[in-house]
Amino acid sequence: MKKMLTGILACVLMLVSVFGVWAEEAEENTAAETIMEENAENIAEETAGEETPEEPEEPEIPELVYDYDVLKVAVTTPLTGNFFTSLWGNSSSDIDVRSMIHGYNLTEWDVEKDMFVTDESVVSGITAHREGNGDVTFIIALYNDLFYSNGTRITAWDYAFSMLLTMAPEMKELGAQVKTPAYISGYNDYISGASKSLAGVRVLSDDLIHIRIDGSYLPFFYELGLLDCVPYPISVIAPGVVVKDDGNGIYLANEDPANETPVFTADLLKETILNETTGYLTHPSVCSGPYLLTSYEDGVAKFEINPRYKGNSHGKLPLIPRVEMSSIASEDIAQHYGDASLTLINKVSDMDAIRASMEIASNIPILTYANYERSGMSFLNFHTEQGPLGELAVRQAIAYLADRDGITRGALGGYGMRARGYFGIGQWMYLVLNKSVGYPITTGPNGEPAEDEEEQLAQWEALSLDEIELYERDAEKGNELLADAGWNLNENGEAFVPGTDKVRYKNIEGELVPLKLTLAYAEKSAAGAELEGLLVESLAEGGIELTVEAVPADDLLNEYYRLAEPKHDMVFLATNFDMLYDPSTNFIETEDGHHMWLNSGLVDDELWELAVSMRQTEPADLLGYCGKWLAFQKRFMEQLPVLPVYTNVYFDFYPLVLHEYYIADAISWPQAIIGAYLADYIPEEEPAEGEELGDNTMMMP
Repeated sequence: MKKMLTGILACVLMLVSVFGVWAEEAEENTAAETIMEENAENIAEETAGEETPEEPEEPEIPELVYDYDVLKVAVTTPLTGNFFTSLWGNSSSDIDVRSMIHGYNLTEWDVEKDMFVTDESVVSGITAHREGNGDVTFIIALYNDLFYSNGTRITAWDYAFSMLLTMAPEMKELGAQVKTPAYISGYNDYISGASKSLAGVRVLSDDLIHIRIDGSYLPFFYELGLLDCVPYPISVIAPGVVVKDDGNGIYLANEDPANETPVFTADLLKETILNETTGYLTHPSVCSGPYLLTSYEDGVAKFEINPRYKGNSHGKLPLIPRVEMSSIASEDIAQHYGDASLTLINKVSDMDAIRASMEIASNIPILTYANYERSGMSFLNFHTEQGPLGELAVRQAIAYLADRDGITRGALGGYGMRARGYFGIGQWMYLVLNKSVGYPITTGPNGEPAEDEEEQLAQWEALSLDEIELYERDAEKGNELLADAGWNLNENGEAFVPGTDKVRYKNIEGELVPLKLTLAYAEKSAAGAELEGLLVESLAEGGIELTVEAVPADDLLNEYYRLAEPKHDMVFLATNFDMLYDPSTNFIETEDGHHMWLNSGLVDDELWELAVSMRQTEPADLLGYCGKWLAFQKRFMEQLPVLPVYTNVYFDFYPLVLHEYYIADAISWPQAIIGAYLADYIPEEEPAEGEELGDNTMMMP
């Protein structure tokens, strides 16, 4: 299905690069033509009667000079220094750093097959065995030529340590949001202390590890994705500690058996991980990825090639000796693109920056760009535990009042669209149900049409995105919801009159409570001006007083991840979804046995059950998965733990001296630069008339 997706997306994105327009539905392909016609009419009206201007002189093309030994990369999200796991936060820039320095994951996403596969540079063989109780055991053999950057060999024990470390209660004491891999057999007994060993993981030798998946967690749609694991060096993170397996599963123990005092403690990890100058969180010294982090100061990360890295699953090695990564404000992008002070600018979404950079590229032949659809969205995260946002009517009223289309136009121009749910336009589920690609109809054993092909087609046609509540802007509906929910008074306790009174009040236990909310967004956000202007104005139409504040990115993320007490009613953030799309991981179980959407505090057992149902789909059942995905999206948009704002197309800007950089075929720029290199760009000469082309065809006169 990937090849079909890629072909159609290439056509769609070609339109984006020419017209700067993204059609919301496949049948709206005339939108670009309409906009171009309107622009032409406006220009004609504005220039009517004016004298024909003289032909401008050809602009002087500057000579851009690049250092071929260093790739200078700029991203639009500031680095926060969380370079070791996602347990302390998961900003896109930190994910990029982790992709540079941590490698040899057991599994990876195959962009050609749209599925998880084992990394063939790491795993030499894998088999799956179904146990009598329904569990499935994966037997994984590793290559013996994997090494950390310090020359220490990577073995099955390193993967076992990573699993135990990321779920350890001692990590939670350090403020980490530890993993809770309940899908591993024996996890509950191990984490509760009922068993000293994690029975579902066995290390049989340096090159052989068994991972048993609990049958109650199966089926799982992204099955091999459950084996996701990156090795971490125990000698650096937990010196004096070893992983053991006495036949009943893995566990942590003191390296010195004569020492009966536990070495693996929160105090130890606080020093090795969180130390400001040497801690592995921000200064990981021994790594397994294609590059090494050589310094991180003032928001700039510098890397050099890891000589011990054997290459990725495609046999590619890093070829660019050094990389420097920093963040950039949208208003500075065009300048640094045009003066060669940066080599690559990644994930640009700001309308003004895109247009200015495209204009520069049109005048300087050595500059180019690529665009690709985003598998993510921006959103307003509601803190439902506090104040009015705990009421569904208030959240739904905000959805009706908020001018999300206006915010999208103001921030992104024609390069984005209003988000319709908890997904992005780059995700395969949306592309299938949006009819951007053909339905994946199951065929017969030899590729012949299936007997139930018409029935399959009818089932696909029955799945409609129109079932999801879109919350088209409707101030009247928003006001009605608030009034019906008791927000029907003014500051004097009299009936609220829309258009006359400014702020709604509600009588709560004899006290007049105003409908005043606060919102935080990251400094230098492309949408900041629209939030402070358009969002404030549109919510005011419903009697909601919104105060908006720009805060440092670190503070925003800490508030969102609950690493700090929330100071605002809402935060504006953006996310790019993992390839293993499993919203059930966003929930935690409350003390009374219910399920809460962690980052918003919304308790919703039905949404949880829909998320679980979605993940518990047979890997080959695309139709069943999409049906469950649609049901989840419907409930999500009904309950609104967050309000999706926009999803968009990304642009990467770079010179043609960066060769073999194919971002549209990769998950991220760190993956795309493996195998890429910097060298002079020599334009290909067009063959003379009648000259033979490379494929032995002739050019037509």
